[in-house]
Amino acid sequence: MRDCVLLVDLFNDFRHEDGDILLACFRERFPSLQALIQTSRERATPIIYANDSFGIFDGDARRIVERARGGQAGDLDEVIVPRREDRFVVKPRYSAFDHTPLALILDDLGIERILIAGMSTEGCVAQTAIGGRENGFKVTVISSACCTVDLELEEIALAYLERVVGVKVAASLKDAVANEERTTAHPAQPSSSARASSEPGRLPRVDRAESPNEGALGAG
Repeated sequence: MRDCVLLVDLFNDFRHEDGDILLACFRERFPSLQALIQTSRERATPIIYANDSFGIFDGDARRIVERARGGQAGDLDEVIVPRREDRFVVKPRYSAFDHTPLALILDDLGIERILIAGMSTEGCVAQTAIGGRENGFKVTVISSACCTVDLELEEIALAYLERVVGVKVAASLKDAVANEERTTAHPAQPSSSARASSEPGRLPRVDRAESPNEGALGAG
């Protein structure tokens, strides 16, 4: 399977509401983020950065990175700056797919699965994960490499992505790869009732006890 790592809104000066909370989380989880990037480079997995434009719609990725390097996490940003071979998408909305060429870039690279990390988990990461599924990609969120301003909201967002949207959540790139290998080796088999319901003109049998009042209700 052809993967790519999509890093959402890593470059931030944190001079905004909830900036201090987000910065603290960014520093705490940075080792996992750095490990994700390093492992991706070692595996030659394509890396795409998608970052907020901060209201300046000139598409200047260099300016965005330099702005962050002059902010409160500049010491960390030095370690994760994009390289020449990386792609960079400037996004005007929450989702990295909204009004950007991201889907075209992924198609051109032949990507089947997107591994997402960044911030915030409950905000732009979640919206981008939803966008990825809507565009037909498999999506895994690397939770240890995401940052949040509210742990409870983060938990809710990840549960929603996993249970409703069809996104997988993994703690690391290694776990994401291992989970996919297990799924490929042992694909889930539909139950007998599911197979029966998929046959044209046939519904699975459901045995149930008839309520004493059912006939009266039906007659009414």
